[in-house]
Amino acid sequence: MAFAPATDLLRAADFYGSVLGLEHVETNPFAAVFRAGAVMLRVTKVDALAPQPFTILGWSVPDIRATIADFASRGVEFTRYDGMPQDSLGIWTTPDGSQIAWFRDPDGNTLSLTQFV
Repeated sequence: MAFAPATDLLRAADFYGSVLGLEHVETNPFAAVFRAGAVMLRVTKVDALAPQPFTILGWSVPDIRATIADFASRGVEFTRYDGMPQDSLGIWTTPDGSQIAWFRDPDGNTLSLTQFV
């Protein structure tokens, strides 16, 4: 089970369900619940949130470029970091050749996609 904070559960349910394509299980007064493969993701209601400067959730994808194109078509903007060599899509290639791209949810939480070699 994984957790992420959100100040607005309806907005989070739309983003994680409609934009990212996760299976929406339910939304109750405490959390919006999703299935991400075998993992349950509980996007938990919080009154206030100070997003952290690091990735809180990430997904391994088989084709990062196709996933970025799909997400971008739904309005996701990928994050660029000063001093980090990223290609035109925002992908950073690790020393072992894996590729990573970062983006934010509506509350500013940093999320990532990784295509491992």
